[in-house]
Amino acid sequence: MDSDCSGTDLPVDKLTSVFFSLKAKRDALKREFEEADGVLERKQNKIKTVLLDHLKSTGQKSGKTDFGTFYRTVKQRYWTNDWESMHKFVLEEQVPEFFEKRLHQGAIKQFLEDNPDKLPKGLNVDSEYVLTMRKAK
Repeated sequence: MDSDCSGTDLPVDKLTSVFFSLKAKRDALKREFEEADGVLERKQNKIKTVLLDHLKSTGQKSGKTDFGTFYRTVKQRYWTNDWESMHKFVLEEQVPEFFEKRLHQGAIKQFLEDNPDKLPKGLNVDSEYVLTMRKAK
């Protein structure tokens, strides 16, 4: 079979078989990559820990070598376990920028199904057919 499967005269059972064969190969490659990448990432994290400990023990904020510079910074993440209170705070303080600009796909889909006559101004909809494949058991 052509490696790009460009022939339209191929039987659908053959195309389905090849699809799942390719999927299996991709899955195997992905697993191999993730395992090898995980090993390298763990090694890098050990080095980061040693360098952070070095900076802490010497009281330095950064270090420089012939191979590069390393420095420590504070990384902060913010989250809430109380969305109701957070939503109330955002409304009271008028700080909508606390939220990211993205729409909850499932909530909008459900709203539009329940309210087909209410289309929010500025809402864009992109629809396309996609093919879903399920392997036979």
